[in-house]
Amino acid sequence: MTSSRLSVSLLALATIFTISGCSNSQENAADTSSDTTETKATKDDVLRIGTEGAYAPFNYTNADGTLGGFDVEIANAICADMQVTCEIMAQDWDGIIPGLKAGKYDAIVAAMSVTPERAEQVSFTDPYFSNTLVFLAKKDSSFDPSNQSDIDAHSIAAQRSTISSQWFEDKYPNADMKLYDTLSNAFLDLGSNRVDAMISDKLPAIEWLSSPAGSKYALKGDEIDINDNFAIAVRPGDPLQAKINQSLANIKANGTYDKINQKYFAVPVSATSTVNEDANTGEDTDADISKQPATENVS
Repeated sequence: MTSSRLSVSLLALATIFTISGCSNSQENAADTSSDTTETKATKDDVLRIGTEGAYAPFNYTNADGTLGGFDVEIANAICADMQVTCEIMAQDWDGIIPGLKAGKYDAIVAAMSVTPERAEQVSFTDPYFSNTLVFLAKKDSSFDPSNQSDIDAHSIAAQRSTISSQWFEDKYPNADMKLYDTLSNAFLDLGSNRVDAMISDKLPAIEWLSSPAGSKYALKGDEIDINDNFAIAVRPGDPLQAKINQSLANIKANGTYDKINQKYFAVPVSATSTVNEDANTGEDTDADISKQPATENVS
């Protein structure tokens, strides 16, 4: 009798543990399902953006380590229109496309020119800015970029792996070209007289000319229009391309784009004229380099 009761008790206890175990398993499964759902929701609510953080006024790193600039504000405006949170991170220029392909971020907003070579690796959105190239040298320099012999006789700075350096290398393969990892370093060597002249995108050049370091320098020659358009890069086949295109169209239509553009590219009067000081007469000649608002250049 005792043995029988013990067997029944053990059986009941086993049943309790089994039920309890099933209940815990179901709860754990529910917890896991909840975590997965939350993770997916969080991922869907975030758009990770890669930028360089060293290409003012398009993108730069503030003293406190935060990122700013035209690209950063355009990215934030697109995220707001898409109703997602922007996570913007800095990436060295040479590694910016590899970072996208490796999944480090979902899109690149970094004043990136659309080129056939890049289009083989990434998909581009509609353009959000059009760019021209310019030469810079000292105000009292006789450097004339329209003169082939002047190009060959001077050392020319440029940022590596940019549309400006690629254009220059193709057009002047025998020139003494100095390449730099960042535009800031190229400007630094120009301002320190370690190179004679420099080729750059127009707006970063104007930004630098407006600074104390660039006060003795000026644009030389005419702007160079090479049909250069900036666009946002995503991985090939990513549906994000169409979503960004829609939001980009929205912020242009509702005036957000124009407000951001005006904030960064309504340059001071002192920076809108190229000052070429004649070495013989000492006279200054002003040529307006910003006759049209930047918004009119956007295609």
